[in-house]
Amino acid sequence: MVESNDRICVQKRADLQYIQFKNLKKYENILTHCFTTRLGGVSKGECNSLNLSFNRNDSRENVISNYHIIAEAIEVDFNKMVLSNQVHGNKIKFVSAEDAGKGLVRDSDIIGYDGLTTNVPGIPLVTFYADCVPVLMLDPVKKAITAVHSGWKSTLGNISGEALEMMKQIYKSDLNDLQIAIGPSICQDCFEVGAEVYEQFKSRYPWCDTYVNSRNEKYYINLQQIIIRVLTDAGVPGQNILVSGVCTKCNNDMFFSYRGDCKRTGSLAAIMMLK
Repeated sequence: MVESNDRICVQKRADLQYIQFKNLKKYENILTHCFTTRLGGVSKGECNSLNLSFNRNDSRENVISNYHIIAEAIEVDFNKMVLSNQVHGNKIKFVSAEDAGKGLVRDSDIIGYDGLTTNVPGIPLVTFYADCVPVLMLDPVKKAITAVHSGWKSTLGNISGEALEMMKQIYKSDLNDLQIAIGPSICQDCFEVGAEVYEQFKSRYPWCDTYVNSRNEKYYINLQQIIIRVLTDAGVPGQNILVSGVCTKCNNDMFFSYRGDCKRTGSLAAIMMLK
């Protein structure tokens, strides 16, 4: 079981446990955030227990109850939560006040977006994970946030770079001001792929071999370090990027893991809200 350390805080309330990142927690006067675990909900079976996706083998009633549990714990408005609709692409949706509640308490037209961004206070953004890499961005100066779901396909699509461009264009963010947290996700030793995936990374990122190991005709890719390289090459100071260092597959007693649970699993969520 993962515990608090110099990078993350594991918050516990009865059976509920969730993660906060220490670089983002410094700004809790303007930001509420968390990354959920699988602990503390009401779901059963393969989604036991805090599943937050309606697209898993779980009842809608259970998922709604789980949202109420986490919303109360982190003190966000359940009725204003905005959910992403992820397709392993690189599109990011600007969320306005008019989008409040989409995907949870009302129908949503936010379809095909693997990231959400806003500068509107009081709107909790929700993105989903079960091994893919959460990349959470805060501009504490312009008071804007972005969360992206960076699985291997979205990493190839440079979704983190797209997020930086959006923050510069929409909010006039200075990349030197950004605080970025890279959350629990599959580690290099657990992320085994074939030559066809490796070749795509080599084509997209010619420098990627620094972050790839190979053995027995399989390749092991460090997605987190590739994302960090993308961010720092774009101009984000390395000291502004926190990496949780937590593998969801290695710790699937605490986290849902698509690979660790043999594809039969629930969904974790990253939640960010400006105050």
